[in-house]
Amino acid sequence: FTSTVPLTIGYNNRQVRPGAALKPSAVVSKPRVDIGGNDMRILYTLMLVDPDAPSPSHPSLREYLHWMVADIPGTTGVSF
Repeated sequence: FTSTVPLTIGYNNRQVRPGAALKPSAVVSKPRVDIGGNDMRILYTLMLVDPDAPSPSHPSLREYLHWMVADIPGTTGVSF
């Protein structure tokens, strides 16, 4: 994953790194998402996907979309 703008995601004041595996208990609350774009006219889409759901050894669902948020304006810090 290569971000084109600064992107910070955190749960309970703990920053999440791209590709990190998180336990369900750690992500019960809404994430805090900060997008550091510099143009409010540009909109972003953020998705949480699992590329080998439900597990790497039995990826019967293949890529699974957990959630998606569209039309996020640049230069924003929001909780979804």
